[in-house]
Amino acid sequence: MTFSPAFLDEVRARVPLASVIGQSVRLTRKGREFSGLCPFHNEKSPSFFVNEDKGFFHCFGCGAHGDVITFEMRASHASFVDVVEKLAALAGLALPVATPLDREQERRQASLHDVLERASDWYSEQLGKPAGSKALEYLTRRGLEPETIARFRLGFSPDSRTALKQALGRDLESLAVEAGLLIKPEEGGESYDRFRGRVMFPITDRRGRVIAFGGRIMGDGHPKYLNSPDTPLFHKGHVLYGWAQAREAATKTGTMLVAEGYMDVIALHRAGFDNAVAPLGTALTEAQMEWMWRSVAEPVLCLDGDAAGQRAAIRAAERALPILKPGKSLRFASLPPREDPDSLIRKSGPAAMQAICDQAKPLGDTLWQAKFSHVQLATPEQRAGVEQQIKEFLGVIPDSGLRRDYIFDFVGRMRQAARAQRPVTPWVGGRHQRRQTPKAMIYATRNDAGAVAVIGRRPMKLPPAAEATQEKLMLLLVLEQPWLLDEVAETLGEEQFSDSNLDKLRQHVLIDAHGYSSLDRDAVYNHLRSRGFSQTLDCLLEAIAHELVAIRKPDISQDEVRRQWRHIYGRYRQKDLAADFELAQQRSATDLTDESIGFVNALWSGRDQQDE
Repeated sequence: MTFSPAFLDEVRARVPLASVIGQSVRLTRKGREFSGLCPFHNEKSPSFFVNEDKGFFHCFGCGAHGDVITFEMRASHASFVDVVEKLAALAGLALPVATPLDREQERRQASLHDVLERASDWYSEQLGKPAGSKALEYLTRRGLEPETIARFRLGFSPDSRTALKQALGRDLESLAVEAGLLIKPEEGGESYDRFRGRVMFPITDRRGRVIAFGGRIMGDGHPKYLNSPDTPLFHKGHVLYGWAQAREAATKTGTMLVAEGYMDVIALHRAGFDNAVAPLGTALTEAQMEWMWRSVAEPVLCLDGDAAGQRAAIRAAERALPILKPGKSLRFASLPPREDPDSLIRKSGPAAMQAICDQAKPLGDTLWQAKFSHVQLATPEQRAGVEQQIKEFLGVIPDSGLRRDYIFDFVGRMRQAARAQRPVTPWVGGRHQRRQTPKAMIYATRNDAGAVAVIGRRPMKLPPAAEATQEKLMLLLVLEQPWLLDEVAETLGEEQFSDSNLDKLRQHVLIDAHGYSSLDRDAVYNHLRSRGFSQTLDCLLEAIAHELVAIRKPDISQDEVRRQWRHIYGRYRQKDLAADFELAQQRSATDLTDESIGFVNALWSGRDQQDE
């Protein structure tokens, strides 16, 4: 009995590898993997590892390696068919019933594989003949040695409309048309060769069987690259060039490089990057991402450094969002402008390529840079609009926890960017322009020696414990009085708390600030606990239980709540005032202009207004 590749993949996906192996091997979790004593050779210390995410086991002692089907065959000494039937039953999958139509389709597909293999062998032969001399010279000039040409089975299609057709013979003509090797005009007439005058790149499935071809024109013809059409064996968006050669290396190293074209993949393999693949003339598709995620957690996209390559990277990043899942993502390596992996390796060597891969950016950084790094955030309306765009853009992420974390991250980036866009005084180092009053002028003057003299008490910097207390009080006040969020969300969003857990809670509250403002205290706490913040809330309430009495007074007015907020926030901002004052003093030691003196006065004026 035969099983389709799709059915076997479904079996592998549904049957937990660790649970199957765990029935005969005592496994211990180590991070994201399991380890144990290898069942295939005698050993005293564990060298047998199981990676559930990637769907394989590997023994570093004897080299045993494979998936759940391979393990069952070796462990139980059963046949392939028996193991698949057993695992399908465990997964609750009904075995496919081979109908006469299915058997005919399998026979037809086997015949298509045969004709494509024959065509690949014939193209390889033509590369060594006089007609293929220019193509061979081109490959040699690109640095390809005979071993590489043979490994990737490169060839040449003569510039003839009937050369391949005649080589295959009349008996295989209909199969050659179905396999995309020949073109049959719709209006009738004789079929003819699809690929003519091109360097040929066989495209294989994951098992290494030829299923299609890509051809590069020799000369100035168009298109420069031509792929086979979709056929019963080949669907362009579901295949990666170089997959058969890269799959084992990717599984062992846990990494995979995605380049843009055939020559890039070959150049990367020649340079030692045996885990390189490429899509086939299109942006990376969801199906291709899913296939890669079965082997590695974070494939690295290393597309060309030109504008087209960068656009392809952004398209891939956007297409990943609706299928994103915990533990699975993409990273993006930025090549220099006008460079591709092939040209970079030939110019600067493999080390330069490795350095770029090591600096690959996460998916979140790439999306933020492309979509939100240049937005205007100067006004509350602009910030609210961008926040809404962030929620809509990231709302397609299917996993709720992952979606929430991405929104936290992006809103935090927006707040940080907004602080950077605040208007500042003309003097470098200032914060907001503060209104100066005559009263403030008494604090900074130029003495007889020309130095700046400050009259009055220097602002005191809060100790870390006091600063942390003010953070807790600010957050507690808006949780106890949710209506206050409408008035202070912008202010609270411009800060970053010293306690990371408290800061995550702050970010979460700000994301849904408008929704919280219409709830009562108990509803807010219940919602936050349902989102996993119970421990943070308990610590917060315990740390400042004494202040709860004043905040929860039954007759407390909104004006009193606002006064409390201004007092708490004013004390908290002392840390910024002290930092600004210290910087002003340092600058004024060398910058003795009226402007620098005015800045010192403005700081004191702001302090007075806070105290009032």
